[in-house]
Amino acid sequence: MSRRVFITGYGVISAIGRNAAENYQSLIQKKSGFGRLDVLTTVHRDTIFACEVKQTDHNLCDMAGVSISEGYTRTALLALIALREAIGSASLTENDVSDCGFISATTAGGIRELETHYDDLQNPQKTGDFLAYLDTADPGEHTERLADLFQMRRYIGTVSTACSSSTNAIMLGARLIANRVVDRIICGGSEALSKVTINGFNTLMILDKGHCRPFDENRNGLNLGEGAAYLVLESDEILKQSRRSGIAELRGYANVNDAFHQTASSPDGAGAYTAMEQALAMSGLGVADIDYINAHGTGTGNNDLAEGLAIKTLFGHQPPPFSSTKPYTGHTTSAAGGVEAVFCMMALQHDTLFPNLNFMEPMKEVGIKPVTEVRQQAGLKNILSNSFGFGGGATTLLFSKCL
Repeated sequence: MSRRVFITGYGVISAIGRNAAENYQSLIQKKSGFGRLDVLTTVHRDTIFACEVKQTDHNLCDMAGVSISEGYTRTALLALIALREAIGSASLTENDVSDCGFISATTAGGIRELETHYDDLQNPQKTGDFLAYLDTADPGEHTERLADLFQMRRYIGTVSTACSSSTNAIMLGARLIANRVVDRIICGGSEALSKVTINGFNTLMILDKGHCRPFDENRNGLNLGEGAAYLVLESDEILKQSRRSGIAELRGYANVNDAFHQTASSPDGAGAYTAMEQALAMSGLGVADIDYINAHGTGTGNNDLAEGLAIKTLFGHQPPPFSSTKPYTGHTTSAAGGVEAVFCMMALQHDTLFPNLNFMEPMKEVGIKPVTEVRQQAGLKNILSNSFGFGGGATTLLFSKCL
């Protein structure tokens, strides 16, 4: 028999806060992290704004409790800070942690550090071990390093499925628990801003030079961001043994691929619709049971139209309240699903809906409107969280509040 999966703790760092408490305060105060790039050195500093964690690598090392000389990448440092908070949030002991599985997601990994060696790598006069430069660029490097630091040996994995990576990491962790491979696992992801990421998205011409406007008729693209977030997942059996309570149950999840385009969603929303429909079917809930949707909502023309159509097709002309929180944090790419899953936990714990900033006018093709103001005492019980990625991937998680 498949086991039930519960979330017992979480940690997050983003452009709107160094920890969960700071992130929550920014969400309810409608305080965005969007602005000039102050830490990353780039020629686009004054032309492409983003949502940056305003901490140098030295500061992040102090926050993470490690030395700068130990050579942690920025992706690993962000991950370590969020991971420590998640462990503390779930009140896990050292033995509990060492018996945990660990699945972390990233796409760029240590590419930010590799960029500093670009000129050397292109210089034919330079000699030395080329492969030594590539160690930190491996997406799995941060996962293995943090697993070693905490002596986690039960199960270790890295997921890299573009912007759905963290959501797929959480889904994989849930499947491992449900099928008795592990009893407890920490899942999420981390991503640091880099020149490669900024230049890549800029080349695709989907960056908004101003503040992004998800689901707005006049949306003009996304804002990038950086951060990390992790959830602690535990089986119903081990949770009962520990006599601790869960925050929420992960009752449904689904991952599909619309196979439409390398970097665009199917314009009719087929992938998003199917992912939400299958997550609902797995949970045994109906459309009327969903109280809120944390949308992927990047602010691009294609993504928001596809997701909006999918929501309207599944839920009708009056869907449940929905919003994108990306105007707060930027699109943290591989970390986005983890960050937004943490925001779903906060929503359930505080019974609060977070607004879709900058929305003015509904999309003409869809007509539905996101939540635009903070709503407290919202009566939240069941939440959907959507994440989509390049390559056609669409993943939905369904969280139900523990009563």
